[in-house]
Amino acid sequence: MINNDILRSIRYMLDLSDQKVAEIVQLADPGFVIAKDDVHAFLLREDMPGYLACGDDVLAHFLDGLIIHRRGRDERLPARPVEKRISNNVVLKKLRVAFELKDVDMHQVFADAGFPVSKPELSALFRQPGHGNFRACGDQLLRNFLKGLTLRVRGACGDALG
Repeated sequence: MINNDILRSIRYMLDLSDQKVAEIVQLADPGFVIAKDDVHAFLLREDMPGYLACGDDVLAHFLDGLIIHRRGRDERLPARPVEKRISNNVVLKKLRVAFELKDVDMHQVFADAGFPVSKPELSALFRQPGHGNFRACGDQLLRNFLKGLTLRVRGACGDALG
């Protein structure tokens, strides 16, 4: 999936402002700063003037910052290095950590999106790339996960308001 689409989807899911996205990016590394205007450009569609492609470094910092934003920073552990390359599998793993999802939650998220996955399929997505049972996470799979997670998160917000 295109990094901009992932960022746009998570921003919508959590109803984040451009400023909040920039702040979350900085949580992963205070020295890595992006401007609010850059965030706005990342969120534009490709055919719109001012569009800016979101690099792996920005998305990696955002996902790591999202984990810290949602779960807090564990000062006892050293900071993990930020990923150099972001694959769909890495996005899936980081979102799983950020939202504290167990296997049963993951299955429910996929089922809510109308895209059920089996236990072996799910475990294969979280294996190391060299492992014999590793499975690359395709764009459709990640898109459906983001859709199901959005239903879960925004549905919970709607229930609390109603």
